[in-house]
This record gives sequence, structure tokens and C-alpha cells, in this order.
Amino acid sequence: MSQDLTKQWLAEIKALKQQLTQQQIDRDSAWESSQKWRQLYNTEAEQRRTDAHLFQQTIVSLKAEIHQLKGIEGGMLGDGKATTAIQQEIQQIESTEELQAKLIAITKERDRLLQALKTEQESHAQTRKSLTTALGDAIDSLARERSGGEKK
Repeated sequence: MSQDLTKQWLAEIKALKQQLTQQQIDRDSAWESSQKWRQLYNTEAEQRRTDAHLFQQTIVSLKAEIHQLKGIEGGMLGDGKATTAIQQEIQQIESTEELQAKLIAITKERDRLLQALKTEQESHAQTRKSLTTALGDAIDSLARERSGGEKK
């Protein structure tokens, strides 16, 4: 009976050793896995920091471009209230997408105004040409009347 009990205890010890070995293997595997995840997390975090820094630089660059387009830096705006209002509007922009949308809208408005200016300049040139022609015709008519009146 004591031999059976000894065999039973030895079998129990052997099973516990196998469980302990398996637990150690599982622990080591979990540690390696956690190290891999930690490295992936750190890589991703570094990428996010880099992206955030690049986005901040883009925002600063786009704000500078908006300032330039609106004539704030060039001193084109004489009205201090308008300049202050524009600066406040720019400061309210919070994202790159919002800044890009604003820049697109400003660029479209600029293009529209340039087209309107071109159309106005063409209209002005046509009016000047028409008035010059009319004035020339009037002078010619007046000259003909005077020369016709002098012949009589």
C-alpha cells in the first residue's frame, strides 16, 4: 500500500512539474508577445507624434499663406478692423481640413474677382475704343461742316 501511495505521489509530482514547465513556457510566450505589442505601440505612438508635428507645420504654413492671400502681411488692408477680424477668423480654424477648405474658398473667390476685373478691363477698353471712335467721327463731322460752311 505504501508503494502505491509513493507511486501516486511521484506521479503527482511529475504532473506538477509538467504543469510548472508549461506555465513557464506560457509565461515566456506571453512576455515575448507583450514585448512585441509594446514595440508596435511605441512605433505607432512615434508615428502619431510625427504626423501631429507635420500637421502643425502644415497648419502654420497654410495660415501664413492665408495671411499673404488676404494681404495682412503686405499691408494691403488699410482698415485695422478688417485686419483684426481676419486674424480672429484665422485663429478659429482648428483643423487642416478646415484650413484647406478655407484656402480653396479664398482661392476661388480670388479667381472670380480676377475674372471680374479682367471682364471690367475689357469692357473699359471697349468703351474707350467706342468713345474714341465716336469722338473721331464727331470731329470729322464737325470738320466737314466747317469746311462745307467755308466753301459757301
